[in-house]
Amino acid sequence: MKYNIALLHYSCPPVVGGVEEIIRQQASLLSRFYHNVKIFVGDGGIFSDSCEVEINPLLGSRSRQILNAHQLSHEGKHEKLEGLSRKIYKYLVKSLEGFDALIAHNVLTMPFNLPLTAALHRMGQECRMPIISWNHDSPYFYPDSPENLDLFPWNILKRTYAGIHYVAISESRKKMFARLYGTRKQLHVIPNGIDPIRFFRLDPNTVRFIREQHIFESEFLMVQPSRLLPRKNIELSIRVTRALHDWGVKARLLITGAYDPHAPKSLEYYRKLKNLSRELGVEDDVFIMAEYVFKSGKSLSMDRITIRDLYLIADILFMPSLQEGFGIPLLESGMIKLPVVCSNIPPFMEIGGREVCAFDLNDPPEKVARKTLDFIGELKPSQMFRNVIRNYAWDNIYQEKLLPLLTDVVGRYRNLGDWAFRP
Repeated sequence: MKYNIALLHYSCPPVVGGVEEIIRQQASLLSRFYHNVKIFVGDGGIFSDSCEVEINPLLGSRSRQILNAHQLSHEGKHEKLEGLSRKIYKYLVKSLEGFDALIAHNVLTMPFNLPLTAALHRMGQECRMPIISWNHDSPYFYPDSPENLDLFPWNILKRTYAGIHYVAISESRKKMFARLYGTRKQLHVIPNGIDPIRFFRLDPNTVRFIREQHIFESEFLMVQPSRLLPRKNIELSIRVTRALHDWGVKARLLITGAYDPHAPKSLEYYRKLKNLSRELGVEDDVFIMAEYVFKSGKSLSMDRITIRDLYLIADILFMPSLQEGFGIPLLESGMIKLPVVCSNIPPFMEIGGREVCAFDLNDPPEKVARKTLDFIGELKPSQMFRNVIRNYAWDNIYQEKLLPLLTDVVGRYRNLGDWAFRP
């Protein structure tokens, strides 16, 4: 399902801030998966071609009207605040017509625009639309929290309301919000993430390959930048991939090189590798990148940028060559801190020495696989890299947590009406 989704916060980029950056990333993510996204803020600007931005100062935290209403409310005069809340409510009801869901970041938990908070609570109670409160923070979590926040009308910041679904960004935050709310209302945990595609500035062709083959969901990714020549010993790479599977690790192998169609021996070797992959049952996990064809029918162009991209997303460089004159891939891996597992031939040892995991060419695939896992298991940065990619890449968060939540709340709203949101 593709939805019309509104994102709401006090501000968005180019205003600098942590939540503002999450707004940018979330808008980009949802747009990439073909949802229609519009951002509603009080301050900021157009920062992407993929989504529309609507600015209304009454949604912000620095509007003079909002600040004045806050001050009067502190003095016990709530009329201005209530009037602004009604005005914001009418604006939101009209502006959000046609949207399937509203994701409100922090505006239901922070004390920077209480009229906006009250307007959203009213929308939730009236079941105007599915509202997801994305809870990053709360002033009640800190010892210097102003005393007035425990008094009406500010104490609405520590209440949950029917019609609103709540997301915490971590398990620890979930526990804190559960204590604050004092309710059994379900709190979903969806962490903030990182976009490796944007962070690494990956080439569009690499991005297409990653998405078609769900590469970010891989448990272990090996890259071998080698042409299809017998001395590159690619059959060992395939056998090690199988051995890793047998050890319980769903490994995938990316081979960058191609065979020479004009050289019979090269073509014969290529066929040997394809047959071996099929025989070992890893044909879906061994990619000869130079022959990769996208679902559209277009071939992947294997250039230096794409090879660099594969280095960036891989767990190890795997080089089982029988012989080499040098070993440029080891230098390239060293430049980006990519761990190296290689045969102990003299050129590799001259370059890598004790900084690489070396194996003997007489070692069976099972031993090489076990040695590789032991080597990686001792490298904490490598473990952290795979943990981040697997659990915090936005694409994975979207598939495993965000889309199911959207589908659930929108589906319940459509199918059950306002009964879906009763306490």
